[in-house]
Amino acid sequence: MKHPIELWVYLSASPLLWLTLTLFAWIAATTISVRLKRHPLANPVLITIALLSTTLWLFDVPYETFFEGAQFIHFLLGPATVAIAIPLYRQWQKVRQALIPMAAALVVGSFSAVLSIVLMGKWAGLSQDVLVSFLPKSATAGVAMAISSSLGGNPSLTAVLVVLTGIVGALVVTPLMNAMRIKDYAARGFAVGLTSHGIGTARAFDVDETAGLFAGIAMALNAIATSLIVPLLVRLVL
Repeated sequence: MKHPIELWVYLSASPLLWLTLTLFAWIAATTISVRLKRHPLANPVLITIALLSTTLWLFDVPYETFFEGAQFIHFLLGPATVAIAIPLYRQWQKVRQALIPMAAALVVGSFSAVLSIVLMGKWAGLSQDVLVSFLPKSATAGVAMAISSSLGGNPSLTAVLVVLTGIVGALVVTPLMNAMRIKDYAARGFAVGLTSHGIGTARAFDVDETAGLFAGIAMALNAIATSLIVPLLVRLVL
């Protein structure tokens, strides 16, 4: 009979192990979130990251080894994003009525997200490469990392900032919107999707389908807007 450590070494070499552990971690995180009545602090993404990070740290597993299995889930990000078209089709009339408010919110929100980083970064004395890495933090990860890389930033740092932005946005959106007495789920969803991309969109779908729909629209539009605004501001300001 093999020693447990030897068995673990054998299993850890298989990509399917990390795919399985990721799925079980997500199921556990979702169960915890449901038991706590979808409390903002019980965010499934945050819990899953904590569980998997702890596992990788305890067993000294390189991220590259983990990603060999997790890449299968990573591949599904594309189809999952395209699937937003289904609720979009179902609620197209409501979306069409909100086109002008969404366009205004997109312009203001996208510029505010980037310009605030420029001002605070300059005030804090951040180096240009670090500042550039911060700028696309509110866009979805793939777009943000591509923008950062093309402008001389650090894509790895950008990825971390994107995840942190998404988690923070998902945590604060419900209490913040309640405090501001904003009850329209379309407005709530668009706001969190604009600032917190995929993680915020997942949180919005947990709360309400309409909120999730508008969050998905905002996430997609902000990815385009950020890819246009960030290079422009870098050339003009930096």
